[in-house]
Amino acid sequence: MSDVHDKETRSHNMSRISGKDTKPEMLVRKFLHANGFRYSLHRKDLPGKPDIVLPKYKTLIFVHGCFWHAHEGCKYFKIPKTRTQWWKEKLLANRERDQKHIQQLKEMDWTVIVIWECELKPDIFQETFEQLIEDLKGINAYSSN
Repeated sequence: MSDVHDKETRSHNMSRISGKDTKPEMLVRKFLHANGFRYSLHRKDLPGKPDIVLPKYKTLIFVHGCFWHAHEGCKYFKIPKTRTQWWKEKLLANRERDQKHIQQLKEMDWTVIVIWECELKPDIFQETFEQLIEDLKGINAYSSN
């Protein structure tokens, strides 16, 4: 099966995809800020450059796109029908790299939270945010003892 776009159009489309300040990431950041949480962004000194860093809670949040981070079992993650083998290798390498970074961060005593793009869909984002607040309050209670 061939691509529906010519090579130049596909290249242009792919170049427009940003790794930072995505809509899902902005949604999480706005929610955290509105609820009094202060954070820094994309710290280069930490493995994987976490999207959101909450130093007070020694917690990191990655906001993962279901496609780019190969969210297993998710209806939004499908291997493309063109260049299938190349995509499989790329996306599985992304997933392995994510797992390696998370392990390194845990070894550095950081709490790591991953929020998937699908968890921010309109029908469930409220539930996702309630769980996030619960997790952060639990971490804060634990760390202040």
